[in-house]
Amino acid sequence: MMEKWSRIKYQPNLPLQPHEGGDGLVRVTGSEKHIELSKQAAKEGMVLLKNEADALPLEKGKRVALFGKATIDYVKGGGGSGDVTVAYMRNLAQGMIKVAGEASVFQDTITFYEKEIAAQFAAGKVPGMTKEPEVPDDLLKKARVFTDTAIISICRFSGEGWDRKSSFDKIPIHKMSDQSVIDLSNELFEHGDFYLSDAEAAMVKKVSEAFPRVIAILNVGGMVDVSWFKDNPRIQGALMGWQAGMEGGLAEAELLYGIGNPSGKLSDTLARSLEDYPCADSFYDNDDYAEYFEDIYVGYRYFETIPGAAEKVMYPFGYGLSYTTFHVDKPVAAFDGDTVTITSEIINTGEVPGKEVFQVYFSAPQGLLGKPAKQLAGYQKTRLLGPGERQVMTVRFPVSQMASYDDLGKVAKSAWLLEKGEYRFYAGTSVRDVMLCENTFMLEENVITEQVVSRMAPTQLPKRMLADGSFEELPLGEPNDPNASGFIQMDRNDMQYPVPAVRAYASHQIFEEHMPPQLIDVAEGRMSLDEFVDSLPTEDIAHLLGGQPNTGVANSFGFGNNPRYGIPSAMTADGPAGVRLNNGIGITTTAFPCATLLACSWNPDVCYAVGEVGGREIKENNLAIWLGPGVCIHRNPLCGRNFEYYSEDPYLAGKQGAAMVRGIQSNHVAATPKHFALNNKETNRKDSDSRASERAIREIYLKQFEIIVKEADPWCLMTGYNIVNSHRASENWDLLTGILREEWGYKGMVTSDWYTFGEHYKEAKAGDDIKMGLGYPDRLLAAIEKGFITREDLVICAKRILQLILKLD
Repeated sequence: MMEKWSRIKYQPNLPLQPHEGGDGLVRVTGSEKHIELSKQAAKEGMVLLKNEADALPLEKGKRVALFGKATIDYVKGGGGSGDVTVAYMRNLAQGMIKVAGEASVFQDTITFYEKEIAAQFAAGKVPGMTKEPEVPDDLLKKARVFTDTAIISICRFSGEGWDRKSSFDKIPIHKMSDQSVIDLSNELFEHGDFYLSDAEAAMVKKVSEAFPRVIAILNVGGMVDVSWFKDNPRIQGALMGWQAGMEGGLAEAELLYGIGNPSGKLSDTLARSLEDYPCADSFYDNDDYAEYFEDIYVGYRYFETIPGAAEKVMYPFGYGLSYTTFHVDKPVAAFDGDTVTITSEIINTGEVPGKEVFQVYFSAPQGLLGKPAKQLAGYQKTRLLGPGERQVMTVRFPVSQMASYDDLGKVAKSAWLLEKGEYRFYAGTSVRDVMLCENTFMLEENVITEQVVSRMAPTQLPKRMLADGSFEELPLGEPNDPNASGFIQMDRNDMQYPVPAVRAYASHQIFEEHMPPQLIDVAEGRMSLDEFVDSLPTEDIAHLLGGQPNTGVANSFGFGNNPRYGIPSAMTADGPAGVRLNNGIGITTTAFPCATLLACSWNPDVCYAVGEVGGREIKENNLAIWLGPGVCIHRNPLCGRNFEYYSEDPYLAGKQGAAMVRGIQSNHVAATPKHFALNNKETNRKDSDSRASERAIREIYLKQFEIIVKEADPWCLMTGYNIVNSHRASENWDLLTGILREEWGYKGMVTSDWYTFGEHYKEAKAGDDIKMGLGYPDRLLAAIEKGFITREDLVICAKRILQLILKLD
């Protein structure tokens, strides 16, 4: 039996998993069991977009030829903090050979792409950012002799610190972006990486004209052009494989050959063109700010509501095919007090087992506020249903969930309210493939469900979109200066990536007659946390409010670290696609599918399972805080970090994210949902102002965080680098105290993202408890002397940090 904090203090990386034979323990990190779970999660979230003439699944032993450099250059996930060091990664070619056997896969195209990709890597290209080579005519002819079936694979890569290329981008050099990657993207993608490059388009044309049966696979992390296969009758099948982790290639291959049945549903709307998304043309207008003109009309809320937008959709939100067929009985709506219940029965009417997703939407009266045509209210995925098997589906949600926020006082200012009128309910298998319930919910009068106060209101957003596609003007005001602090500003070059100092302590006797209070005394009930913190010198409290040096395998620093008072160092690790350890330390971890894929599973149990095993890898490696999940909204296809986030819909993102948090924290380690909030752009991310209405902020960009806070109780939460309506997210009292703590009742701690441009004392005063990767205790102490902050302000933050540490084993 280990003593409390034994792992994070000094134990070697002892295994967690009991050996099946009952003899000792075995390591779980990067284990076969965890990798298998990663593969199964990948299969659950892949989306079958097209399947004409029964192109899929491939019959056993069916010969295939693989085309596209992504056959070899497989992208397991995005770059930056979301990357993971793994023992191996299986690409599509390797997966197909493992499933179908070498005799069924044309080897010459594999060899061709292996040589091409190896040469590009040797020339300095990076995975996922390689050029599509031209397919030689003789190779194409040989492949056609071998088989009548071609599989085309297209990949995309994006990462932290830069956004995806767009044809709208007219700025040659962007502020605070990874310009080398941007330049490479410009070289590869003439029309932006949303679209096929000219070389990819030529390859697709050449292959699809040569083969009578063609399947497309998309190895991507976010929204891309799909018109090239949807509109092409010579491409009969298409699988959205996403970035599916270390076994992504095998997961794709198994689904192609019918080892499993696709059951994923889109977590985003796929439009005909980048230009069809409402904010795409203005994404690169200015590096210093982004204006959220579309307001609440994000994703399907835009495409299903705004006149003329519906025809721009290629595949709607919630869409996904199966190898079997399902019948959904007409849904029934019932009302019991403050609860809405929608029920139906789903029957597998096909010939193979499969899963379906029961999706429920509501439509609120337009009233004075204006509403989206439909909004997701709930969902439930069936178990695996055999042919002829049926399952009763039930979705319940509170009436208050249908409330809208009135930020201008059209009905009742700063209130969540239900406007009078008729509320309708739809249920089915996508936002469009739904049936209208006969029963409706009527309100004769407006009902306020919650009265709050105005917070985070914009001062520089001139207009916003309404439900009819027109715009209304918004009141303007005097913006805050996010750089004002009362101090001489620090040199930003010095704030980029400094490493926390190892703090020196005065020598003292190991066996002191009068030991200072120890944190273990609080853990074991001998003194209160208030008494313990009161005993700490102010200087020690100031040091607690910053990141601490790495220990063990950690590379992203930690919390705590005061040996004099028995406060252990609790180390963090990047995520959420796996536990991110440095290459070369001798430990590899499990790379899980990207968040977009996990959202497309529409199955909270999948997210819980990924969180649970990821949390075990955190714990086994003596780490304590996993920096994920990422839950920002997919506002725009161009955000470089969309792979790390779930969806365009806050309800789906919130439910999947809450399950992930519960799974992680089942191991008594901390989850850290991020990036709070409106972190929808990587370009100039530390200094870009997200300008949005208070209604859009509350209904779209905070709602998923609210769901996670109230349903999963995350022990930690991370703020974004960005500015929101002229206030830095990490310094935003309205966000971190007013909404998060006073309105939502959050009891956990808050950390900044690593190396923000925020002033430390302003962050602490707003409710951002710890500054990472390191703090500035001298500036905190100087701020106390100047009267900008008090010791009690620091004590509040310190208590929340220590409360997290006390929750750890």
